[in-house]
Amino acid sequence: MKFELLAPAGDFSKLKTALYFGADAVYVGGKQFSLRALAGNFTDEALAEAVGYTHRCGKKIYVTVNIFAKNGDLAAAERYFAFLESVGADAAIVSDPGLIFLAQNCAPRLPIHLSTQANTTNRLSAEFWAKTGVKRVVLARELSCGEIAEIHRHQPQLELEAFIHGAMCVSYSGRCLLSNYLSGRDGNRGACVQACRWKYEIRESGTDGAFLPIEEDGRGTYLLNSKDLNLIDYLPELAGAGVVSFKIEGRMKSEYYLATVVNAYRRAIDRFKRAGAEYRSDPLFREELKKTAHRDFTTAYFLGGNDSTINYENSQSAGTHRFTALVLSYDRERRRALVEMRNHFVCGDELEVLSPNDGSFNRHIRVNRLENEDGAPVTDAKRVQEKLWLYTDLPLACGDILRKREQA
Repeated sequence: MKFELLAPAGDFSKLKTALYFGADAVYVGGKQFSLRALAGNFTDEALAEAVGYTHRCGKKIYVTVNIFAKNGDLAAAERYFAFLESVGADAAIVSDPGLIFLAQNCAPRLPIHLSTQANTTNRLSAEFWAKTGVKRVVLARELSCGEIAEIHRHQPQLELEAFIHGAMCVSYSGRCLLSNYLSGRDGNRGACVQACRWKYEIRESGTDGAFLPIEEDGRGTYLLNSKDLNLIDYLPELAGAGVVSFKIEGRMKSEYYLATVVNAYRRAIDRFKRAGAEYRSDPLFREELKKTAHRDFTTAYFLGGNDSTINYENSQSAGTHRFTALVLSYDRERRRALVEMRNHFVCGDELEVLSPNDGSFNRHIRVNRLENEDGAPVTDAKRVQEKLWLYTDLPLACGDILRKREQA
């Protein structure tokens, strides 16, 4: 069976990164009707270009149209679905039943994937959506492996997609009302302010406003802050339950985040395909995922129950490494790479190579010689996006990333 690795792409640069590091498909949002309104997103012109680029790579591209629409949205949504069909998008990701009905009438050749926002949590809901003509259901994150398998047993023809990695909303399947209540920005229409990540205080009502203690194992006061989902150790279980698309969250995450996470899951999925029943997860995969921004990890509901999904420590992401430079080209004759500086590094530093082209993780190079584009020596790279020649015998490729371990 073919398993799809599905990655987010908040803009064109991130789309190219996700595909380069091994995604089989990407999901993107336009300037309208997307639940990540603060991501870069794609104009219609850019989206048409992105569809062409993705198809030339032999990959697929899905477009989110997952707001809950109001009457005033319908005319523009009708035009947008027709546009998506005309440019060849591989599917629209939709949550609103009215928009599904609209798309099926105005763009009948455009496949519909049901968004996780629709909260599909049981086999009868899956059957209902299958009968409406939905091709794929993006399952609610609250499902266990056994519950997913039961849905698949009853609807084997229905494609199932599940989130395997990334940030989680504290609200049920992302249907959050908190952002709208506190800030007037509706998370169900793409403008979430992530109020669940804020630090809250509790005061006693009817008194002088004295603080009340929060006793969660003495670890803090981040009552609404979810951990990050991480299911890289459970690929056989996901596949066995009938999941065909493994989805990474993060249309607002960085290129470096995408490269690191997509690369790790690509390698894990490929190993699983080769090994079959003999597959064993590699600790290197888990360590790789810690090298980019993340909160504490959880398997959430996948194993049954609730695996401590709330992060009481803090609301900040952290990684063990930082993005140092992007490789633009490699001159084999002179054994040097043209790189674009992203974070400070100096001669003498050891950098780690992140690339989809090598056979293993953790290749390193020592920065022994740097020059600017004019050939003048450089010892201290500190101008962001400056292009530099980095001399190395290790052949690098355009799109590879160099990173440096953060100081403890």
